Amino acid sequence: MRSPLSIKLLIYSHFFAPSVGGVETVVLDLARGLSDQTRPGDSGPRHFAITLATQTPRGDFEDALLPFRVIRQPTSWGLKRLIQEADLIHVAGAAMIPILYGLLARKPVIVEHHGFQYVCPTGQLFQEPQNWPCPGHFTAGRHSFCLRCSSNSNRLRSIRLWLLTFVRRFLLNRVQQNITPTDWLAKQLQLPRSVTVHHGLKASPALVRIARPEGPFVFVFVGRLVTSKGLRVLLEACKILIEQKVAFRLIVIGDGPERSTLETTAHEWNLLSHVQFLGRMENSRVIEALEKSDVVISPSLAGEVFGMVVAENMQRGIPVLASDLGAFAEVAGEAGFMFRTGDAVDLARQMARIADDPAHTNHVAALARQRVLNCFSTREMVERHAAVYMQLANEANLRSRS
Repeated sequence: MRSPLSIKLLIYSHFFAPSVGGVETVVLDLARGLSDQTRPGDSGPRHFAITLATQTPRGDFEDALLPFRVIRQPTSWGLKRLIQEADLIHVAGAAMIPILYGLLARKPVIVEHHGFQYVCPTGQLFQEPQNWPCPGHFTAGRHSFCLRCSSNSNRLRSIRLWLLTFVRRFLLNRVQQNITPTDWLAKQLQLPRSVTVHHGLKASPALVRIARPEGPFVFVFVGRLVTSKGLRVLLEACKILIEQKVAFRLIVIGDGPERSTLETTAHEWNLLSHVQFLGRMENSRVIEALEKSDVVISPSLAGEVFGMVVAENMQRGIPVLASDLGAFAEVAGEAGFMFRTGDAVDLARQMARIADDPAHTNHVAALARQRVLNCFSTREMVERHAAVYMQLANEANLRSRS
C-alpha cells in the first residue's frame, strides 16, 4: 500500500459521459473533485491519482480534457490489471464483476449504491407488470412475486435476476464500505459498514424566472417517459383538475418508451388543450421552459434513491411538488410540496392548492434553493468521500505493517 498521502483510486462506473444520467453526473463531479484534493496544514497535499473505468463508448466526448485517466470498455484481463494496480476500488452501483475482482485481489472495495439491487432483483423496488411500488417482496421472502416480476413476461430474465441477487448480496456483505446517498436508502438496504454521503450539486445562480402574466398556472414534468416516473398518475390528476375547472398548463419535457402510449392517453382523455409534450430538448431550451414555469412535478412511483431532479430544480429556485417517496422527502425536507405516491386525487388536490396561492409557492422556492446550497454541495460530497478513502487507506497500511 502506498503512502496515505498519495492514493491510487480506481473508480468503476458502468455508465459514464457522454451518457447522460444521475450516476454519470455524480461520478464525473466526484472524480474531478478528487483530482484536485488538498489537505490544509503541515501534512502537505492529499493526492488521489484517479483512473476511471467504464463500459460506455467515448463517442465524441473529449477524455483528454479531464484531469484523470479514463479507460473505456476494458477487457476482463484489463480490468483485473487496473484493480491490481490500484490502492482502493470504488464501484458506482452494485456491479458484481469489479466487486468480485477487487475482493479476490484483497483490495479495499467501496460500493456506492445508486439503486436497490441488494433488496430487489430489478434494482427498482417496482412491481411489474402491475406497475406499483414493491413493498419489499425479496427481503420478506416472498420470492414468487420476484419471479413473476417482468415488464415483458420474460420469465427467464426474472429468474436470472433473482438468482444473481443472492450472489450480489454475498459480495456486498464483504466489501469494506457501503455508501448510500440518503439515510432513507441506508435503512432500506440495512447493509453492514454503511455510511450516508449525500450527492452534491455544483453551485449555480437561481434562474431568473419570467413574471407570469395573468393566466393558467404552469406545471412542468422533466424526465424519462417510463412507467416508474409516474407520468400517467400526473395525467390522471390533470383530468381531475379539468373537471374541477382549474386553470393550468402542463409541459412535459423528455422522451422514452412510454411516450406514444402517454400521448394517446392524453388524447383519449381530452387533455391536449392543457397538456403539451415537447420531447427531448437541448439543455438551453429546458432552462427557457423552466424560466416560464411555476412548479416542477416529480410524480415517481419507485426507483429513486436520492432525487437529483428534485434537488436540481430546488437549487434553480423552482418549487417542486413530488411524490412522498423516502428519498424525495429527505432531499426536499420542509422546502418542498409532497403528495401521496401514486394517488392522482391527492396530486390534483395539491396542484390546485399550489395554483391558488402563488405567494406561498414563491416563498417555498426561496427555501428550497437555500436548502440545497446548505446541504447538498459538491465540495461536501467530495470531502466526505475523501475521508472514507483516507480511513480505508490508513487501515490497509496498518494491516500491511503488522
